[in-house]
Amino acid sequence: MLKIEDMAAFCKKKGFVFRSSDIYGGYSGFFDFGPLGIEMFNALKNNWWKYFVQDRMNMVGIDASIISHPDTWKASGHLDSFGDLLLVCAKCKTKYRADHFIEDQLDTVADGLDIPAINDLIKKNNLACPSCKGKFQEMKDFNLLFPTKVGASEDTSAEAYLRGETAQGIFMDFKQIVETSRMKLPFGIAQVGRCFRNEISARDFLFRCREFHIGELEFFIHPDENKCSLLTKEHLNLKLNVLTAKTQDKDKKDLSEMSIKDMIKKKMLGEWHAYWLAEQYFWFMSIGLSGKNLKVREHVNTELSHYSSATLDFDYNYPFGSKEISGNANRGQYDLEQHAKFSKQKMELFDEATKKKVIPRVIEPTFGMERVFLALLFEAYEDDKKRGNVVLKLNKDLAPIKVAVLPLVNKVNEKAMKVFDSLRKDFVCFYDKSGSVGRRYARADEQGVPYCVTVDFDDGVTVRDRDSTKQIRIKEDELLDVLDKLMKGRIKFEKAGKLV
Repeated sequence: MLKIEDMAAFCKKKGFVFRSSDIYGGYSGFFDFGPLGIEMFNALKNNWWKYFVQDRMNMVGIDASIISHPDTWKASGHLDSFGDLLLVCAKCKTKYRADHFIEDQLDTVADGLDIPAINDLIKKNNLACPSCKGKFQEMKDFNLLFPTKVGASEDTSAEAYLRGETAQGIFMDFKQIVETSRMKLPFGIAQVGRCFRNEISARDFLFRCREFHIGELEFFIHPDENKCSLLTKEHLNLKLNVLTAKTQDKDKKDLSEMSIKDMIKKKMLGEWHAYWLAEQYFWFMSIGLSGKNLKVREHVNTELSHYSSATLDFDYNYPFGSKEISGNANRGQYDLEQHAKFSKQKMELFDEATKKKVIPRVIEPTFGMERVFLALLFEAYEDDKKRGNVVLKLNKDLAPIKVAVLPLVNKVNEKAMKVFDSLRKDFVCFYDKSGSVGRRYARADEQGVPYCVTVDFDDGVTVRDRDSTKQIRIKEDELLDVLDKLMKGRIKFEKAGKLV
C-alpha cells in the first residue's frame, strides 16, 4: 500500500500540493495547492456545492467571515471546550496530543478521555516519551483557537480569533438568512470555507493541518418533528459497516453491517439524522470513493463535543489507519439558544402550523475537504506496471485537466492549436508537444487526464481513454460533442467512434 510520505512526494512532484513556505524549510501544518491541485480542489468544492446546495430546493448557501466578534466563541463554548490535552516530556520537551499518544501506544480509542483517565493509562502501561524515554510533565488543556488582534488597540478589546469551524457564521447569520430567503422549516444553510486550528501535532500530510477547508451544512428542523419526509427506500435499505459505541465501550473494533432502517430502530439516530448520513455516503460514492474503505463510527459518550447529543463519523481507511473523513452531529438547539442568550437577540421562527414561535433543532453533516481530497488521490492512484507509469484514475468531474491535445509532429501544430482552441472554452485543456507520444501519454496519466486527443496529417483526430488506453478515431468537427457526451457518461467510449 502506498505510504503517506510517498503520496506527499507524488503530490509535490506533479504539482498537486506543496509544503507552504518551502524555501524557508516549510511550516508545519500548512500546505499550498499547486496548479493541478487547485483545479482538482475547486472541482471538488463545486461538486459538493452542487450536490448539497444547488440541487436542493430546501438549501441555501453563505460565505461568512473568517474573523467574527469574539463573543461568538464565548457563546459557542469554544473558548472553554475547544481543545485537546497536552503532554510535554519533562526531559526533552517534546509535545504530544495526549489522546493521539495513547492511541498510538496502545491501539485503542482515546478521544474524549479526561486527564485522570489518561494518567491512569500512562501509569498502568508504564508509558514514557518515545523520543527520550523521559517522564511527562503535568498534563494541561490546550485551546485550539488561533488568537489574533483587530485594529490598532493593544488592550484585550482587540482580541479576536480565526474561526475553528464554519458553523458559527451560519448561526450568527441565521435571522438575516431566514428573512431574506423566506425559507420555511425544514431547511438548510451551507458553506465551504477555511478554518484554523492550532493543532498540538499536525501530521499525516493533508489529513491534520492547522489551516484547512470545511464543507458544512446546518439543517434546521422543527423541534417536535421526528419524521423525515425525504427518507426513501434507497436511504432506509442502505447498508453500512458500523462501529457502535457499545462495541467500543468493550474495547473492541468489530464492525456490524447495519441498514439505515436498523440504525433508526436501535435508536442510534433519528430519521433526519439518518437521512443526512445516507446522503453523505451517496455523495462519497458519486465522487469515486469505495464503500469498502468507509465505515461509520458512533461516538462514545466521553468523546461527544460539547454541543452534540449524538455524532456519527465516516472513517476512511487511509494507509495510516481508519480516520475521520466526515462527521454528522445532532447539535439540537444548543447553538441558537446560546447565541440568543449572549446576544440578547431572539433566534426563533414562526411556525405556521402551530402559530407559535420555535427555536429549530439542528443536524450537521460536515466534511474535511482536504481529507476527502486526500482519500480521492489514494483511491485513484495506480502504479501500472504494464504501462510503466502511475495512472491517476480520478472521477472525470474532478480531474484537474479534462483533455490533453497532442500534435504527433511539429508540422501539425497549427491544426492541433485549432483543436485546442475549439475545446478550451468547454474543458480545462492542456497542450503538450514535447517528447514522444508515449511519454506524453504517461504524463497525462499521472495528471489524471481522462482523454488525450492526438492530431496528425489525416482527416479527423484520435481520442485515447486514460483508464483502458483504448483509442477511437472521430471527425474533427464531432470532437467537442463526443467529448461532452463522454465526460457526462452519456455514451460508452467504444461506441463513441471507430476503435483503432
